[in-house]
Amino acid sequence: MNTRLRYALIVMITALFALAAYAQPADKWVAAWAGSVQGPYPVGNPSAQPDMRFAFPSADKGARDQTFRMIVRPDIWGPATRLRFSNALGTKSVTFDGVFVGLQRGSSAVIAGTNQPVSFAGKASVTVGPGKSVWSDPVALPFAEKPDAIALMGRRLAVSFHVVGESGPMTWHAKAMNTSYVSEPGAGSVGQSEDESAFPFSTASWYFLDAVDMMASADTQVVVAVGDSITDGTGTTMNGDDRWPDVLARRLHAAYGNRISVVNAGIGGNQVVGPSTYLPQKPYAGGPSAQARVERDVIGLSGVTTVIWLQGINDFSKNGNASVEDVQASIKEVVSRLRAKLPGVRVVGATVTSALGSTSAAHGHVEQNDKRRALNDFVRNSELFDGFVDFDKVMLDTSTGAMRAEFVPDSTTGGPGDKLHPNRAGHLAMGTAIDLALVAKQ
Repeated sequence: MNTRLRYALIVMITALFALAAYAQPADKWVAAWAGSVQGPYPVGNPSAQPDMRFAFPSADKGARDQTFRMIVRPDIWGPATRLRFSNALGTKSVTFDGVFVGLQRGSSAVIAGTNQPVSFAGKASVTVGPGKSVWSDPVALPFAEKPDAIALMGRRLAVSFHVVGESGPMTWHAKAMNTSYVSEPGAGSVGQSEDESAFPFSTASWYFLDAVDMMASADTQVVVAVGDSITDGTGTTMNGDDRWPDVLARRLHAAYGNRISVVNAGIGGNQVVGPSTYLPQKPYAGGPSAQARVERDVIGLSGVTTVIWLQGINDFSKNGNASVEDVQASIKEVVSRLRAKLPGVRVVGATVTSALGSTSAAHGHVEQNDKRRALNDFVRNSELFDGFVDFDKVMLDTSTGAMRAEFVPDSTTGGPGDKLHPNRAGHLAMGTAIDLALVAKQ
């Protein structure tokens, strides 16, 4: 039997096993992880990014006959998973093959025996056109047959895939706050390998992969945190999983176990209103506006029951310079769309934290702070939301109007911080300030 036929049989048997594993009438797909896409690489705001010039010598050509091993942490586990690959900001079709999903051992190594082949409509490869995305077939995860197992808590998946030929401009999520791995250009399809030798390059970003679902019970809830760099995690600990949505997730799991999932839909530099257009030929570091991306990054996720909205500070920066009225109008439009497309969804507003006195050139001025305070009044008093989280109250030094001093020093790479992005301590305070009854239905 030749290698190609053997691989096709493995894929077919694995898909059939997955169907048997999850085909329970009371189960459904739920979002377990998300990485909202932007692009094309290298346009974005990564944190602690290594020098990528040896992995990707040409941004225009993108990946070239090489394999990615993206490391992601599902917030919920199930006996079967499926993966979404995105070419949303690409300019040419991308073909993926040699796709595998396994349990990370450490670095780019996979625990022996866990690496499962992934198919697409029964085939081992898939071509995704520019502006498109695709879901994989279901994949059985034998090591997650008991999703509540303590040994799975906090563990990471290793999702490997090979790019055939040249990808062209790459759709990515710049600020992963998590280390993933890439093979050398021209290395070919090496995703089946369980050791780390084929992946010499590390990256602090995610590429092409933008959602992971798990099969879970029908009563499972999904909370999506929508925001900018403060939700994305700038200033938190690299590989520390200590962003405020992570803190919230651990609190919810302590209360609800494996019946609730929190996913992060933040993009560093994101705005509510701007930019007015976002194309691969006309990109913006903060990605498409929240208003433009909500269909893909929230409504397009599986099983969403609650949305937490923390946006606006970048609209009032010197780069954005939007009016309070325009931001409010856009938020109203988005909330209306969420409720129309996701019947019964709970939408929770969050007040925007202070950037007064920030060392960032685009932030910290008095006009921005005045607009921020006006937006916070809207969040608290408009009755648009089903409730609100007062992050501003938690983070504010009332004597200065700026962020409290202990929340300023940077936890990612060290240093004094920028008085805009909270550190680990700040995110811990934010995550613990949320009333669980606001975001989880009893």
